[in-house]
Amino acid sequence: MSVDTLERYLRSKLRGDVRRHEPMARHTTYRIGGPAELFITCETMTDLIETVRSCDAEGLERITIGKGSNLLVADGGYPGAVIALGDEFKAHRVQGAEIEAGAACILAFVVRDAYSRGLGGMEFAVGIPGTVGGAIAMNAGTGADWIGAVAGSVTVYLPDAGLQRLRADELEWEYRSSGLPAAAVVVETTLRLHEAEQQAIRAMMDAGLERRKRTQPIGMPSAGSVFRNPPGDSAGRLIESAGLKGTRLGGARISEVHANFIVNDGGATAADVLGLVRKAQMTVRDAHGIQLTPEIKLLGTFEEA
Repeated sequence: MSVDTLERYLRSKLRGDVRRHEPMARHTTYRIGGPAELFITCETMTDLIETVRSCDAEGLERITIGKGSNLLVADGGYPGAVIALGDEFKAHRVQGAEIEAGAACILAFVVRDAYSRGLGGMEFAVGIPGTVGGAIAMNAGTGADWIGAVAGSVTVYLPDAGLQRLRADELEWEYRSSGLPAAAVVVETTLRLHEAEQQAIRAMMDAGLERRKRTQPIGMPSAGSVFRNPPGDSAGRLIESAGLKGTRLGGARISEVHANFIVNDGGATAADVLGLVRKAQMTVRDAHGIQLTPEIKLLGTFEEA
């Protein structure tokens, strides 16, 4: 069926909203991005199953996103379906020292709730934007701590296998990678925390926030760290030592606060940001012989340099 027919079909079947040509600048922390062919909010598990089944049956490319905090969408948009998880996936439950959190639950809310209940283990995540599902998918964290270390299980939806609850110790957690199957949609995770003194939790959270405020361009539209840190080194240090801090292209700029952040100064395009990504890669490769690997995800078609 055509995309028009698919849109009408999904509108008739889903509780959630189905939009055509939705600007992705509304759904990314970069505030950049052209229109998605379809933007589908799945309010329930039934919605998600029907959406994935229908898109796959029609051969329409799809991606599931959280708050778009690690995403650069092409200026020309995305010729597929963007899936966002709604209300049923925002719930969380606390049982003893465990938190079961839906994939659409805001990570910052889970961090605050753990603190309020005297549960330690999530302090590292203070100030990290996005959702629990997104954090799990990319194993979000700092250089020393990451969410995979406190995950007990991850429940995913797989098109060919349905709902699967995977033990965290079955997954191959790596730096900024969860090892989940590419087709998996995270729907829930269990976080195994521990009882701790609220004062100690608060001190660690305050220290983490202060460090972020001091070392990151807080308040500027960005997608966080642009590159993965190479083994034994820092992408920010390499970019800074190559003399690129403050480099501008159009409305985008390599931050003077932290060189591994590219910020939208206002009116930046995806092409501007990607131009700086490529410049940083080329300059660092020439200066240090190291190929930087992007941490941000690219969505849509970008022109080759």
